Amino acid sequence: MSRRRFSGRGRAGMLLRAWFVLLGAGAVTLAAPAVAMAGPPIPTQLSNADLTLLNGVRTAGLWEMPAGQMAAERGAHPVVRQIGSMIAQQHVKLDQDVVDAANQLGVTLPTTPTAQQTGWLDEMRGASSNQEFDQIFVTRLRAAHGKIFPIIAAVRSGTRNEIVRKVAQEANTVVEGHLSMLESTNLVRFGELPPIPLPEVDIANSGSLVQTAQGRAEAGSGFSPIVVWVVLIAAVVTATANSYRVFRPKAAR
Repeated sequence: MSRRRFSGRGRAGMLLRAWFVLLGAGAVTLAAPAVAMAGPPIPTQLSNADLTLLNGVRTAGLWEMPAGQMAAERGAHPVVRQIGSMIAQQHVKLDQDVVDAANQLGVTLPTTPTAQQTGWLDEMRGASSNQEFDQIFVTRLRAAHGKIFPIIAAVRSGTRNEIVRKVAQEANTVVEGHLSMLESTNLVRFGELPPIPLPEVDIANSGSLVQTAQGRAEAGSGFSPIVVWVVLIAAVVTATANSYRVFRPKAAR
């Protein structure tokens, strides 16, 4: 008789210890850092880099379309006239695509070129000869394309927004083609091109553009606490059923 009582108490102790272990494991799991897992994309979340790209592509089109039209009409060399026409046409499509993307995302884009870009257009209009115009046109556009190219690459590789990614992919193709076309004129003075540092986002404490884009690309979702509690509840129910079988009255056996 004493042996049976001891056996029952021993089993009860074992069950109690098992419950404590399960509850402790759940607490540790909930308190531990989340494990990185692939989660659903955030379709509308925009980073500072995303906004920089959309604004940059928009303002580029606002000044390069009239610059290309001027080159098509005023270029001294046939190649410059042809390139000017192609650049203007391609920017018409790219500009429409970035406006459509901004409308989908609820982003307000600039409606006029920057002061610097307006100055470049004035410089082209004030060229004393068509030959001088050709040099100004190629020099300004080649430098501008070189500055925006790394921005496009950073966003293309790091954005988490599908709409922005499509704009970056299209802009990458267009800008790379324009670089090749401008360089084919043999008017690019590579020794005078401005150095291209890692671009910085124009928002305080946001870090470099490359870091921002890469940071946005890192997976951030973790293991759900709900899953932990479901497992714990199931374990407690099972342990309770086993306990009832141990301590149920003798008459029921």
